[in-house]
Amino acid sequence: MNVRPEIVHEVFLWVEKAEHDLTAAKHNMQLVCEGLAEVVCFHSQQCVEKYLKGILVLHGISYPRTHDLRVLLDLACHHTALDLPPDQVLPLNRYSIEGRYPGNWDPITEEEASGAVEMARRVRDRIRSLLPDEILKGNT
Repeated sequence: MNVRPEIVHEVFLWVEKAEHDLTAAKHNMQLVCEGLAEVVCFHSQQCVEKYLKGILVLHGISYPRTHDLRVLLDLACHHTALDLPPDQVLPLNRYSIEGRYPGNWDPITEEEASGAVEMARRVRDRIRSLLPDEILKGNT
């Protein structure tokens, strides 16, 4: 795949930020018993959101300014070989709000937080398999 350098750089920045979110989610898993399950889930959702935006940028696909994984996943699946099961990815959608703001939300369990991190890892691995090597340099 021949990608313009400015696109490589922009996608690299999305990947880098997504990796930071995944790292934060994994580290905070150790603190779930102290009430940080929603933080883990928020960072998992953010990881997925940023990887989806990165793959969309790579393919020159415009997307609305949104945190809605349904919109981003639909665009990515229609324009790339992403092939991720929406029924497994979309449960992360709720954490873009519930993970950041107070409200009358159902409590997030440790099992839910662990599942969110696992889904973020699966999305990460799938999208990384579609990215050119020059984007992945330095993002293992």
